[in-house]
Amino acid sequence: MAGELVLVTGGSGFIGAHCIIQLLNAGYQVRTSLRSLKREPEVREMLRNGGVEAGDRLSFAKADLTSDAGWAEAVAGCTYVLHVASPFPPAIPQHEDEVIIPARDGALRVLKAARDAGVKRVVLTSSYAAIGYGQPARKKPFDETNWTDPNGDDVRAYVKSKTLAERAAWDFIAREGGALELSVVNPVGVFGPVLGPDYSTSILLVQRLMDGAMPGCPRLYFGCVDVRDVADMHLRCMIDPAAKGERFLAVAGEFLSIVRIARILKRNMGAAAKRVPTLELPDFLVRMAAKRDPAVQQILPELGKRKDGTNAKARRVLGWTPRSNEECIVATAESMVRLGLLKDSPKQAA
Repeated sequence: MAGELVLVTGGSGFIGAHCIIQLLNAGYQVRTSLRSLKREPEVREMLRNGGVEAGDRLSFAKADLTSDAGWAEAVAGCTYVLHVASPFPPAIPQHEDEVIIPARDGALRVLKAARDAGVKRVVLTSSYAAIGYGQPARKKPFDETNWTDPNGDDVRAYVKSKTLAERAAWDFIAREGGALELSVVNPVGVFGPVLGPDYSTSILLVQRLMDGAMPGCPRLYFGCVDVRDVADMHLRCMIDPAAKGERFLAVAGEFLSIVRIARILKRNMGAAAKRVPTLELPDFLVRMAAKRDPAVQQILPELGKRKDGTNAKARRVLGWTPRSNEECIVATAESMVRLGLLKDSPKQAA
């Protein structure tokens, strides 16, 4: 119901900011948690870039996933909570617990505070990472009944953290959630309009392609979804009775290779895409590069693996209709050009 108060954790993040925009546009009051309140002006600027002047409809609370402090105050008076905040490292952490512990314990802190405050429902942002890894190759698309095996050979720290955090959330609801309801959104790679310099790690792929920072395209496949559609799914999960106790895979369509993403950029972005490579790199060259670049090491287990996911459940249960792969890739690049986030791209008025 419009006018109700909703907490969005991690409002300075890519998905979080888009959730705030859609909540405000739908008439909700919004509170967002930040690790540092010094980021409030930055968040408001991101919202302005998204066409929203929040004013006093948006308030801020200081809370960190690694501490109990502040969460009781953050959830006080809220009808719903969108728990979006989660660590996503750009490089391999020295120890997997650096990512796993904040993700798992942070989710539990938010759920406990929400339960104690009488919140109706929490929508947790999980990931396809909790669905489609650590399993044998298959032709059938992955869906919400599938779970990542955290002990699989291809499972890295981030994937493990999302899997264990979501498992812990469902276990908490089953054992001690009381009247609190839970719904989970599992996005694939999130693209779409960037609102500022703080955006998802997925977006770095488009930035590196556009900047010519990659000599070629590794043989990788992954799903795409527009951040606006991810935010829309969060709002649907928040209020739809049918979403209670359910998880939903957020994917626009078939999984794309990096070469196909590069070709989409070349086809749609004109001179701005002049540096985009469209040569697919042999696996052995990528493995050689990984010896010098820790970031490349993260992708090695996925070379040549084709995984698909289906959005049939979200379409059927929630009436969710996502934008196409091409639209979300192009929107990403256009927004980065507009905000001056690419090499030789002067900052323009948003």
